[in-house]
Amino acid sequence: MKICFASQNINKTKEVNQLLGDQFDILNLHDLNYLEDIPETESTLEGNSKLKARFSFDKFGLPSFADDSGLEVEALDGAPGVYSARYAGGERSDLANMQKLLKNLAGETSRAAQFKTVITLTWKNGEEQFTGIVKGKIISEMRGKDGFGYDPIFVPDGYDCTFAEMSREEKNKISHRAIAVKKLVDFLKQNEIDKA
Repeated sequence: MKICFASQNINKTKEVNQLLGDQFDILNLHDLNYLEDIPETESTLEGNSKLKARFSFDKFGLPSFADDSGLEVEALDGAPGVYSARYAGGERSDLANMQKLLKNLAGETSRAAQFKTVITLTWKNGEEQFTGIVKGKIISEMRGKDGFGYDPIFVPDGYDCTFAEMSREEKNKISHRAIAVKKLVDFLKQNEIDKA
């Protein structure tokens, strides 16, 4: 079944493809020759996810899913949240975002945080949302070379290593995106949305 992943992010596409396996023919925006970013104008992860999935479905006529993910830090009242990718402003820079976050957490004793992913699936006769959350803490120094985003400073609960110190396979077993994608896959297996 052909399904569109409304993303230009190569890292996310690799991660999602690995999670979905061979059952689905996943086409991202680049595969469909759409090279512009879909504006994320909503104030919540849920809203941005829905906006991108609907845009993609309307434009390409394929069942479409989109995700929006964010890091929510307890001591910062849930920031950076929906602004995680552009927290430091200007060009999206993982390093600048992490540096700003660590600066804003300086002196804070609470380092509790969670990664949250919301995936919206839109098709001809329906729409569903799937949420994945992984709790953990922010450490004060960057560790690890794999991963992206805030992975080098996030240690999930029950682990001593950051997401960036894990292999992709290890991370995909427990990550927020993995949890949400598993819910998406289960739904796709149980519902013939392409025939709706």
